[in-house]
Amino acid sequence: MTILEEKKPSAFKNAITIFISVAIAAVFLWVALRGLDFDKIKNSLQKANYLWVVFAAVFGVSAYIFRAVRWNLLLEPMGYKISNSNSLWSLSFGYLMNLTIPRSGELARSTALYGVEKVPVDKSFGTIILERVVDLVCMMIFLGLTLIFKFEAIKSFYENSGFQPNPVFIVTVIAAGIIGIFLFFKFKERFRRFHIISKIIDFIDGIFEGLKSILKLKQKGKFILLTAGIWICYFFASYLVCFALPETSGFSPADGCFILVIGTLGMIIPASGGIGAFNLAMKFGFAALFISMGKDATEGGELGLAYSFITLPLQISIMLVMGLISIPMLAKERKI
Repeated sequence: MTILEEKKPSAFKNAITIFISVAIAAVFLWVALRGLDFDKIKNSLQKANYLWVVFAAVFGVSAYIFRAVRWNLLLEPMGYKISNSNSLWSLSFGYLMNLTIPRSGELARSTALYGVEKVPVDKSFGTIILERVVDLVCMMIFLGLTLIFKFEAIKSFYENSGFQPNPVFIVTVIAAGIIGIFLFFKFKERFRRFHIISKIIDFIDGIFEGLKSILKLKQKGKFILLTAGIWICYFFASYLVCFALPETSGFSPADGCFILVIGTLGMIIPASGGIGAFNLAMKFGFAALFISMGKDATEGGELGLAYSFITLPLQISIMLVMGLISIPMLAKERKI
């Protein structure tokens, strides 16, 4: 029994979380849609070649499979050999839960895996955190490539989005995090006499055990290849949709890197299903690309929204289909 299994969020808390995420989505969507010519967006969608969307969907599903196999590699050093199918359906169920309550998918994924493979939730949760760290590194690689090849577009996006991070705040948060980790390791044994704190410490220890699993990997090369495969799939899942729209069919792979980075940033915001936040990111992103190409920013924004109205439903559809399939598959494999 872990701290995660003891304390489940109340229905009221879940309802508030869903309400806030839907409200965030609505606000971002309103900002994204205001002042644009909907007839132009509708015309772009009508002219789209949706065969490219099917190709993009293949890469989207492939990313699921690669991620499921990679998860097995992270669990293996802790003594857990799980089936690829149970890994895939647990992951798919987690993504489905993200459509209801943002950021709930990680816990749902670990809980689902416990139900079919009896891997302790805190340990599998630690490997998921490690995945997020690895994903951040991959994201930074794509950002680096974008900065090299599309610096003007990045600059335009920064200026048009109005995002102005406070360096003092960022440094303060990082410093507080480092100090907090140091104090945890130095004094954690003194607090074990308190039952609830002891449970929290055990949970955090389990997470760090999951994080350390990458150092014990027997197949580091396979882990790297699978990680590359995941992000290559992400790239093509986003880039191929550009070929569906006649106006963006000439976009280069560098443009595709830029779109992937901007889209990932949009999905980080805790809006329900990424709705609104992703649309707004694409509006700003395509406007920035058009500015860097010497074209009209408004036209770029309209095409960015048209792109988002294809890509986001595609992503949500994959989450729904894979997630709904996962429910009977996990129920069939569930261990009492």
